[in-house]
Amino acid sequence: MKVSELVKELDLVVFSGAEGLKREITGGYVSDLLSDVMGNSTEGDVWITLQTHRNVVAIASLKELACVLLVSSLAPEQNTAEHSNKEGIPVLGTTLSTFEIAGLLYQKIKSAK
Repeated sequence: MKVSELVKELDLVVFSGAEGLKREITGGYVSDLLSDVMGNSTEGDVWITLQTHRNVVAIASLKELACVLLVSSLAPEQNTAEHSNKEGIPVLGTTLSTFEIAGLLYQKIKSAK
């Protein structure tokens, strides 16, 4: 499944990094601890978080994640969006809670395999 397909299916907002919407999703990771994501996420994951600062894009790029998904109507800081555009890492948003969006993401990935 591509990030662009997930955006359409879950009615997500694309804040920045639209160039990366063609990235392939292979899994998901939920955490708000940057060190945890660095140590345990894998390439192609959708990272679900409430962190909105620039470092999330740096970690997503380092780990080659598919995208960052912000929950609960949060929006990225301006410099986060700028960094996202430079790196081609989509930063997406949803009004749903972490629990709700994680369940939906799991269902979508499972059915796509």
